[in-house]
Amino acid sequence: MNRTDELRTARIDSLVTPTELAQRYPVSSSVASHVTDSRRRIEKILNGEDPRLLVVIGPCSIHDLNAAMESATQIQAQRQYHQERLEIVLR
Repeated sequence: MNRTDELRTARIDSLVTPTELAQRYPVSSSVASHVTDSRRRIEKILNGEDPRLLVVIGPCSIHDLNAAMESATQIQAQRQYHQERLEIVLR
């Protein structure tokens, strides 16, 4: 019988668990506060308590950190410009 499993796999590495990831990269209180505030704004929009339109934009994955940071800076400028009508969220 011919081998068919893992023919194109160079190596297999285990992923870190969410707990290990949180321990390696702890979240600061300012980041936690920002996430909480953002989620509250989104919840209000989804519940009809905020008339603004929710806009979720951004790449599905990040391969270039510098490009991602540049994109986030541009998105932040648009968030501020359109804040009266839109809640722009970087995915």
